[in-house]
Amino acid sequence: MMYRYLRFELAAVVLLTAMLTGCAGDNPAETESAPGPAVSAGPAPASAAGLRFEAPATWISEAPSSSMRLAQYRLPGLEGDPEDAELAVFYFGGQGGSVQANVDRWIGQFSNPDGSPVTDPQVSERDANGIPLTIVDVRGTYHQSQGPMMAQTTAKENYRMLAAVAEGPAGPTFFKLTGPQPTVDHFEESFNSFLDTLRPAQ
Repeated sequence: MMYRYLRFELAAVVLLTAMLTGCAGDNPAETESAPGPAVSAGPAPASAAGLRFEAPATWISEAPSSSMRLAQYRLPGLEGDPEDAELAVFYFGGQGGSVQANVDRWIGQFSNPDGSPVTDPQVSERDANGIPLTIVDVRGTYHQSQGPMMAQTTAKENYRMLAAVAEGPAGPTFFKLTGPQPTVDHFEESFNSFLDTLRPAQ
């Protein structure tokens, strides 16, 4: 009699365990798969220093590498180029020197392959939605500032810079695209399209 009772009790335990296991398997919180990696839809429109701008979808938005940068984008390098191009947006609280001083400084960061100053930079002016722009286009060996107080430079051959001073409502904002010349050549059209999106922030 006792043996039949124990056998019945054991069967009940097995049945209850099976029921509990089945219920756990039906719990959506336990069966739902982990979410996949987030997919970026491209850089979102940005507002800074009284300006609004929108980067092309092929540009990769990055966290600015210094407090002087309002925004930073990486432009993927073409095959064969040593690195990607980069566009940085700078704002110095309405300061930063005159337009001409910045044009001269940007041109001075380049030299010819023999070390002589470049003599054929292109400087142009235009308007983007009421924002005056001064645009610099310079090619050659780029002497990139780096290190403490930016006192050191690294020479990078066959580079190109497209840079612009935008005279916005809160003072000048600076847009500087640098990289291997073939890559910057490839993104020249999208850089000009990017400048066309500049407008006063609402």
